Amino acid sequence: MSHLQTIAEHLTSRRQTVTCAESCTGGLLAGALTSVPGSSQWFHQSFVTYSNQAKQDRLGVMPDTLLKHGAVSRETVYEMARGAKAVAQADYALSISGIAGPGGGSTAKPVGTVWFGLATPEGSFEQTALFTGDREAVRAQAVEYALAFLAEHLV
Repeated sequence: MSHLQTIAEHLTSRRQTVTCAESCTGGLLAGALTSVPGSSQWFHQSFVTYSNQAKQDRLGVMPDTLLKHGAVSRETVYEMARGAKAVAQADYALSISGIAGPGGGSTAKPVGTVWFGLATPEGSFEQTALFTGDREAVRAQAVEYALAFLAEHLV
């Protein structure tokens, strides 16, 4: 069974919802989730917060978090997921922030670095991954990773 099928079946059977807060993927995760027929039962809205200002305005990410840790960090995706979950009144919220390239990387955070956040009814989880390839490859891998991350944490 695919991650999307697992997510759809779980959320439908439990009458739960998911939302997402995306930066580097620019709505691709929402697109994947809504590609499933009947997804309107468990997916009502999402947030594409590409700029730091949007992260603050729409999701409540603290300016200090962005200053101290940057947009691509455990702390930022934690706040993005918690904010999206609260605003959307969803059971689950996935967040993604990363460096898709080709520029923007550094020694500490090379191109392909992506952080993922997940707010659930039981708590929050954050993970990072380093992907390879061009911009579109990094974004596609990030979406697949996020779907697997959600599927493994559904309760």
